Amino acid sequence: MKKITLALTLTLATGAAAAQSNDFGLGKLLGGVKNLNVGSILENGTKVFSEPTEQQEIALGQEFASTLLGARPLLNNPGVQRYVNTLGRWLASQTERPDLPWTFGVLNDDGYNAFATPGGYIFVTKGLLDSMRNEAELAGVLAHEIGHVLRKHHLKAVRVSGLAGLIEEGLRTKVGDNPQLTEATKNIIAKGLDKTDEYEADRLGVVIAARAGYDPFGLPAVLQTLQGQSAQDPAFTFMFKTHPSPADRLSELDALMQGRFDNSPANSGKSIKDRLKEFSR
Repeated sequence: MKKITLALTLTLATGAAAAQSNDFGLGKLLGGVKNLNVGSILENGTKVFSEPTEQQEIALGQEFASTLLGARPLLNNPGVQRYVNTLGRWLASQTERPDLPWTFGVLNDDGYNAFATPGGYIFVTKGLLDSMRNEAELAGVLAHEIGHVLRKHHLKAVRVSGLAGLIEEGLRTKVGDNPQLTEATKNIIAKGLDKTDEYEADRLGVVIAARAGYDPFGLPAVLQTLQGQSAQDPAFTFMFKTHPSPADRLSELDALMQGRFDNSPANSGKSIKDRLKEFSR
């Protein structure tokens, strides 16, 4: 079994150097996952799935992150990474868990998707980023993923997946060293979260975006774009497989948003291209 660590996801020296030089947690994550022995943290592996400490949650999130980045590397573009981290951390600062080590990254993947892990590691694909028409849409998507972290949806998925035993055993070894742990996290990522968790993250997402000063209709706009896509399109297949239908998600949000955000700032932000120019200087 290959040892999957975040260090292996940035094989280009320039990419690794860029990630480590930006103070957004990516460099810390690259080194931390490789050497972290989660077994020394957990006195009882079962506790991580019942009443996890924040340290335990972050440790498990690092394993999820290393699994994701073992499949898709980070995009080798420091300006893009800096921009998404800046926006993501601003959104996270508006929540009840601002002190998590929030780390945001863009995956070098042309598909249309976004991922959250326990402890505040959040990734969007290059394909999704390229499709965003304005910053409010990206803010809505990032805020949705932040919602998953706030409500610990992935820890819930571990408890109900039947894989808790494998994960508990795997966490007794160094992260990335245990094939059973890696396979267990892959299975959870591939299956996706419960529909009710996705709906809850949508509701939290529009509230967080509005609180951060963005048009709360950014996320619904993204869902409307998704409505026009085919599940057979390879760029969207995984998104449709792991999420409720865009129509159902819009219906759920409609009940929440009817008249409730009339006084919110209608700030869609600049276009993503214009914002990236600012962070690439």
